[in-house]
Amino acid sequence: MTRDLTGDFQTQRQAADQQPYPTLKIRRDRLARLARMTKHHQLDIIRAIQTDFGQRSDVEIRIAEISAVLHAIRYARRHLWRWMRPGMASMPLRLLPARARIAPQPLGVIGVMSPWNYPWSLALMPIVDAFAAGNVAMLKPSEHTANTSALLKRLVPQYFTPEELCVVEGGVEMARRFSELPFDHLVFTGSGAVGRQVAQAAARNLTPTTLELGGKSPAMVASDVDLDQAAAAIIFGKGMNAGQTCIAPDYVLVESRHLSALVTALSNAIVQQRPNDHAVTHAINTTHQDRLDHMLQEARDHGCRIIDHGAHAPALIIDPHQELQVMREEIFGRCLPIIGVSDMAAAVSYVNARPHPLALYAFTHDKGLQQQLLRTTHSGALVFNATLLHHAVPSLPFGGVGESGMGAYHGRHGFERFSHLRGVFYQAKRTPSHMLYPPYRRWLMKLIGLG
Repeated sequence: MTRDLTGDFQTQRQAADQQPYPTLKIRRDRLARLARMTKHHQLDIIRAIQTDFGQRSDVEIRIAEISAVLHAIRYARRHLWRWMRPGMASMPLRLLPARARIAPQPLGVIGVMSPWNYPWSLALMPIVDAFAAGNVAMLKPSEHTANTSALLKRLVPQYFTPEELCVVEGGVEMARRFSELPFDHLVFTGSGAVGRQVAQAAARNLTPTTLELGGKSPAMVASDVDLDQAAAAIIFGKGMNAGQTCIAPDYVLVESRHLSALVTALSNAIVQQRPNDHAVTHAINTTHQDRLDHMLQEARDHGCRIIDHGAHAPALIIDPHQELQVMREEIFGRCLPIIGVSDMAAAVSYVNARPHPLALYAFTHDKGLQQQLLRTTHSGALVFNATLLHHAVPSLPFGGVGESGMGAYHGRHGFERFSHLRGVFYQAKRTPSHMLYPPYRRWLMKLIGLG
């Protein structure tokens, strides 16, 4: 029997209409319940995610799935009263003594379509911001992590009414129908190909969308940095969740004279951080594993040098040909191409010749080069001398640009993303604005600069 999504949506629409502006107390309570659901069922969450992946580090789950959600909730609850306050807007002199303000207003019903790579945190992080902004939400988690989706489906009704938060399970057809609902805002995290389909479906209802799409995020290594430190940070970012992270470093650019030394440093970092290949996270399923294996085999067949420390550890591909699959597609796995360039100017040109990435990682302490990258490159985020860590800063907007996505959320940026920033004008009791009414006086138009 096909689930009636329209009925679920209408339930939420009526709830949003009946309570168009939830109080601070109600919003904080919803966030508190979201935190309790995550905190009280940590072991269930870990077991479900490990079952979905076959093998995934419980420490990574605690860091990237559980702690990420709890920190986001804590930050939102602490700052929410300030975000909700209307802000003053400046008034032109000719309109004084009128006043103007900007009042954030809940949008209503938010739809969230979450991916499989972080099936708990990427499902709930948009919900945190939606609740903070005073909305209700419907969630469509990924069918590829069926156990975690089923856990969400089971736990959510224990903490929320269907009017507050509703979980919809299903495959591709259910996702299509979900994206066609007339949400007040729709959030999708996933591939660019599916993101285009979601945007097209949402456009039929003029539903605004936030699309988090990923892409090939480069790491640039300049000559002024400690190569061992840079390598450790790159392998940390690539190794997390076996590279199945939208902001994982996808490939590395380094001056050719330092390429051999960096490869050695990267190889050493893999051994230090991933000494037991059997204890690390696996690819989500055999289809994804086969895709990654094909990338590596294709690179071997074309004569590329490959350094592979195990079936699930980062695998270095030295100077791959540009026509290879590993260079044409977002890798989303353990393969890590290392590419030599003549200098950092060539590295900048290389990055700028390709679609804007979700993250650009630059390893340099040179202030001039940092400023050059800030001014001449485009990316969702620009991160110096680290990888992934910007995602843990709740005051930073998280989102892409161009093919890596549109819109950003997290913290106040998420609150505003899921709010309508409503302009409010207050006319004074005594005002000279009636002088602007027709018939128009030439001397007055000159006086206010319109003559």
